[in-house]
Amino acid sequence: MGTLTSLLNIASEALLADQAALNATANNVANQNTPGYTREVVSFQSGDSVSLSGESQSSGVTATVSSLRDRVLEQRVQQQTQTTAQSAALQTALQQVENIFGLTSTSTGSGAVASSQLGTAINGFFSSLSSLEGNPSDTATRQKVLTAASALAGAFNTASSQLSQISTSLNQQVSGDVGQINTLTSSIASLNSKIASLSPNGDAGTLEDQRQEDIDQLSQLVGLDQISTSQNGISLTTSGGAVLVSGNQSFQVSTTQAGGNTNVLAGDPPQDVTSNLNGGDLGGALQARDQYLPTYSSALDNLASALGTAVNQQNEQGVDSSGNPGLAIFSLPGGAAGAAASISVSATSPGAVAAATAGEGSSGNNNATALADLSTTNVVGSQTATGFLALFLDQVGSDASGVTTDNATQQAALTQLTTQRDSLSSVSSDQEASNLTQFQRSYQAASQVFSIVDTLMASSINLGVETTVT
Repeated sequence: MGTLTSLLNIASEALLADQAALNATANNVANQNTPGYTREVVSFQSGDSVSLSGESQSSGVTATVSSLRDRVLEQRVQQQTQTTAQSAALQTALQQVENIFGLTSTSTGSGAVASSQLGTAINGFFSSLSSLEGNPSDTATRQKVLTAASALAGAFNTASSQLSQISTSLNQQVSGDVGQINTLTSSIASLNSKIASLSPNGDAGTLEDQRQEDIDQLSQLVGLDQISTSQNGISLTTSGGAVLVSGNQSFQVSTTQAGGNTNVLAGDPPQDVTSNLNGGDLGGALQARDQYLPTYSSALDNLASALGTAVNQQNEQGVDSSGNPGLAIFSLPGGAAGAAASISVSATSPGAVAAATAGEGSSGNNNATALADLSTTNVVGSQTATGFLALFLDQVGSDASGVTTDNATQQAALTQLTTQRDSLSSVSSDQEASNLTQFQRSYQAASQVFSIVDTLMASSINLGVETTVT
């Protein structure tokens, strides 16, 4: 009886193990299109041996179902996601800057200057001065100089305003990212708590899938450092070390205004971590706003200030149509800062253009010639106005092109890592079909053993008399 009972138990354990394997396979098939789902695998282990009538016999089999994960590979995917998302956000911002100046992938040097609104305005202004040189006493020609000057000032104003609009948009992007970060960190902390209570020492299946999906989404927003903790938990910090999630507690990220920008506060206690944040959409937005845009705005201000100052100084060396000393044509701030945004035409009448020098009379053109010659004079450091603009536009184009190339390379690396992870963890229909056949046959075999043992046991109980057992 002991042998028959042990066989019955072994068959019963086999049925339970095969049933668990079939359930896992069915679950895999059902979730093969579920985002973030990790394939479940079954591990079969032989039960401990027992001694019966002096003989050692197996006690059957046990089955353990777990999700097939590679945590190192998952973290590599997260890190690459952070890098790729940052370059993508930066690429978007720099392409917007390119659009301000009408840049294309093939526009460089003088071609870039000619295609930009600002370049056209500078060339138009110097062209009007050349026309004045040939007809200095003509009121209409003088008026064209003021009209071209107004167009030039407007081009500077527009470019500066559009750069400011991009900065404002990036500030809004920062605020939006912070809101999404807080939602995800709260969810991760809650999942940490559930995992700790349900499966503190083993795989938590769906709960871990949900947590991993949240971490993947969080990686698209901000750079993270991840630490595995006790009770199957995960702690998260920013790349600069500010804690975001610790156990079942999340630490909210907030924003504050500083110098017209939206800065980020994080950690416990909250501190301004803006300068230490990188990775993800947030890192890209901050990089564009705090590193690239100030450089572009400064270059634009320097050009507006230097060009306007040079024109003003030269006009003041001549005399106007009434024979009075020339005055400034452009109104400029005291320094270069903010010059592109505030430059305007201060001259109110065509006669204010000082075409002649003292003693020439109203029909003189010596100063008009000097004004026109500013087009080939180094007025911005050691460069002409158009030369400085050409280098500036080349830099903008080069920056955008470099980031685009980086993003393409990073995206390829992310695709490779994701494919590698999915080949391990995602569901394969062919593999599941094979497993289903294997587990089905195993279940049928165990059922047959169970049926045979049941028949033998009934025969033994009835001393060999055939009877129906129900």
